[in-house]
Amino acid sequence: LRGNAVLKTLNLGGNQLCGLDRFGRGTYSAAGITALAEALKVNEVLKKLDARYNAISGDAAQQLAAAVIDSPSLELFGSVP
Repeated sequence: LRGNAVLKTLNLGGNQLCGLDRFGRGTYSAAGITALAEALKVNEVLKKLDARYNAISGDAAQQLAAAVIDSPSLELFGSVP
């Protein structure tokens, strides 16, 4: 996403971004969400992002929320305009 100049919609829903499947199995890690949040801060093209169903919580949720709010281009997050 950092160098993206074309991608406007990205669906990452249910992709185990935190290492947990939809049943809570796996090992939780915030690394994927942290990387996504950092990329959103500088991406100026992405309009729609769906990251639902990824068991995002704690600090990772706060980082992602801040990045979504501060995003220069994001218009739709999940189903929230």
